[in-house]
Amino acid sequence: MSTDTDRSGRLVADIGGTNTRIALIAATGNRLQYVGRYQNREFVGLDAVIARWLDEHPDARPRQACLAVAAPPDGDTATMSNCSWSFSGRELAARFAWDRVRLINDFQANAYALPWLQPEDCHEIQPGTSAYPRLAVLGPGTGLGGAVLDTSHRHHLAVACEPGHMDLAPGGAEELELWRVLMREHGRIYTELLLSGPGLQRLHRALGLLQGLTAEPLRSEDITARAVAGTDALCRATLHQFCALLGAASADFVLASGAFGGLYLAGGILPTIPAFLQTSDFQRRFADHGPMQTHLERMPVRLVTHANLGLLGAGHAPLA
Repeated sequence: MSTDTDRSGRLVADIGGTNTRIALIAATGNRLQYVGRYQNREFVGLDAVIARWLDEHPDARPRQACLAVAAPPDGDTATMSNCSWSFSGRELAARFAWDRVRLINDFQANAYALPWLQPEDCHEIQPGTSAYPRLAVLGPGTGLGGAVLDTSHRHHLAVACEPGHMDLAPGGAEELELWRVLMREHGRIYTELLLSGPGLQRLHRALGLLQGLTAEPLRSEDITARAVAGTDALCRATLHQFCALLGAASADFVLASGAFGGLYLAGGILPTIPAFLQTSDFQRRFADHGPMQTHLERMPVRLVTHANLGLLGAGHAPLA
């Protein structure tokens, strides 16, 4: 039997390059219901995923929707670069009888979730306090996404960014040698090229070549697992390099956006390696920015461990 919550709730979706998550969130409140996760490759389009979710949860009858997409939405439409899908909010609303719908960037949704996080939803990487009203969220997964949240407005304003396409510079002589290896295959070294799941594999292969080794072809999750377990020296060196570069890129993102109120790390990779990240060169490279070092050292840095950050943010994002 349907409830008033079901009828007045909002469908929320977090549509990544690999997976799509869908849930229902009540018109007021913070609880996600009917959370479903789907592999994109098993569906011809987003409408098929939504139809499957509705079939699985017939008691859920949302009247509005907020769709967080791993792409820069162009008004009513979204075309994904890490997946072959393209869709229109208006067409989806007409098919599923929604009164209102909004498409936002997936990390824009992550930003809208930040004020709703509880202490248990985060792992502290760097302690700190700040009165700055602007927060940043950044995370490697299929790609590298980011957004900022300005809390100085009466209604918080999240702005999607594209940090994955910032240029990435070597931080010393050793990284310069790594860059030379990478540039034989890639003309331009940018953040998402290395700071992502596929990027971790590129780093693994390039570090192997630098050491005169032929790296075993591994999935990104296997590289992280071996690195954390300490069973593979090349995998461990790869993950250390990944964390160091992430620290440098995170600081560049904070400095460019003025988000000194706090940095929240998200994405699909980092929640699996909190202890490794904590003891890596991430913090040193994050702070190592000349006259801005003091500002960066005293701002809080937290790793988000909430399982459905994008869904939570899509539930609280304004629809207008």
